[in-house]
Amino acid sequence: MVRDDGTRVEWREWGEDAFAEAAEAEIPVLLSLTATWCDHCHEMDAETYAEPRIAANINDSFVPVRVDVDRHPRVRDRYNMGGFPSTVFLAPDGTVLTGAGYLGEDGMRQVLESVRTMWETKGDDAASVPRPLREDNPPAGELTSDIEAAMLGQLTETYDETAGGWGTEPKFPLPDALEFALKRDREMALRSFDAVGANLLDAYDGGFYRFAGERDWSNVQHEKLLDSNAALVRAFANAYLHTGSDEYREPAERTIDYLTTTLWNDEIDAFANSQAPGQPAAHSIDATERAAVDDPPVDAGVFAGPNALAIEGLLTYSAYTDDERARRYAERALAVLREDLLADGVVAHQYETATDDSEPTPLLITQARTLAALTTAGSVLEPSVLEDAVAVAEATLERLHDGDSFVDGPRTGAGLLERPLRPLDANVAFADALIDLAALADADVGGVDIDAERYRNYARETLSAFAGASDRFGVQIAHYATAVSRLLEGPLTIAVADQPGSDLHRAALRMADHEKVVVPNASALEAGTARVERGDDQSALAETPAELSERVQAVLERTQA
Repeated sequence: MVRDDGTRVEWREWGEDAFAEAAEAEIPVLLSLTATWCDHCHEMDAETYAEPRIAANINDSFVPVRVDVDRHPRVRDRYNMGGFPSTVFLAPDGTVLTGAGYLGEDGMRQVLESVRTMWETKGDDAASVPRPLREDNPPAGELTSDIEAAMLGQLTETYDETAGGWGTEPKFPLPDALEFALKRDREMALRSFDAVGANLLDAYDGGFYRFAGERDWSNVQHEKLLDSNAALVRAFANAYLHTGSDEYREPAERTIDYLTTTLWNDEIDAFANSQAPGQPAAHSIDATERAAVDDPPVDAGVFAGPNALAIEGLLTYSAYTDDERARRYAERALAVLREDLLADGVVAHQYETATDDSEPTPLLITQARTLAALTTAGSVLEPSVLEDAVAVAEATLERLHDGDSFVDGPRTGAGLLERPLRPLDANVAFADALIDLAALADADVGGVDIDAERYRNYARETLSAFAGASDRFGVQIAHYATAVSRLLEGPLTIAVADQPGSDLHRAALRMADHEKVVVPNASALEAGTARVERGDDQSALAETPAELSERVQAVLERTQA
């Protein structure tokens, strides 16, 4: 039994025991999805679950289960009611009776009575399986350049000319959309970067807030999450690559300050997960007063996927700036990822549970983010890490590939975890990482055996599996169009027959195409030279950074003509 501070509810942990208890008592499950960084979750604990009569009603008529969404992402993805907290009522078999978000005292009383009546009159017949779990196979289609054009059209149509960014409200930073637009409509992209930097960057402590509640970027929600901050470090670093302007480098630098101080877990030597909002008034006072305010609490949990994103972001920034701090912290987190969280190609979701005797459960998004971090490390730091990249790719193919795409995890577990879910974002992330791995193989990186065409075929098959619905993808899925474009055209690849950190290698990393792949220690070339490739186009060898710049420009002009 788990009792959270401030509530009178006798929470159970997620698992088969809770559902067995509900089945035996013939009562529903009340599932509460929360997050440590979620202010409204804490408010609901203090104002609703702490009310004695409500708590007694729940304890008597339901089996209450509390789930931290960061620690149980597969539960989150199946039962999320559109935000947190999510309050979900389940039949004992895990199917859904009804659900809501935040509920105050009056709302909770009404819902509890409604669900009790529904259960007494209809029982299991009142429950259903959410649509994403009923429709197992996504609509397949052909991969064409129309997908990239359609996504650009989506961004143009939803672009906010007045406030920047995309859509109305709430306003999220959308790093994947920022990066997609950066190569395809720079003016729209940079105005949106400006809006994100001006409105969501914490000018005092660094780091980006999660989102703004209103179209004009007001009503900022002050929680800070590692995964969104890591993705924005990479996005702003890429904006700096394209512009050379400190206006985009500095937000990345300030965020790295924040990640390597406030969100650094010294005990584990990796990045902590999130920071709660704290008192809203503290974010509007001046720096002197703010220094006297207690820092909001940090969730020190270390999760592999967000750490992989941070490694990728910091290495990207370091590649463009030679920033030693970013490189050093990325290397430290990478060591934990490889040595403590990775075993036989399977990445443990959470460090705190990785040291027990149970075999880690492969999660698609964690595998995908780790593969992307390893290919980035192979490009920036040391190609030998690609041995681990191949192991992650192979384990994912073996354990999670199903039909023409990938499921989010094994078909085992309580509730609806046994039903397959094919998350688009995780499938796209893994396919795009396979494209990078294949490009590294094409350039014959020394000492690592990689079957390039096999990985490219899996990427093509995966992206094709969702192509039938691509005309309906919103801007938050811009990464899909990026991956399709890179697959069809082939990413710009710069093979460098020199050690990481050499002048030629550093120059290759700074060539202004953030979707490129740089391969150090390319064994097929003459030592001290570099070659540029895209699709079937291949440049002459370059021996100096200036020659390499000319070769890159020539290839881009020919392939974009």
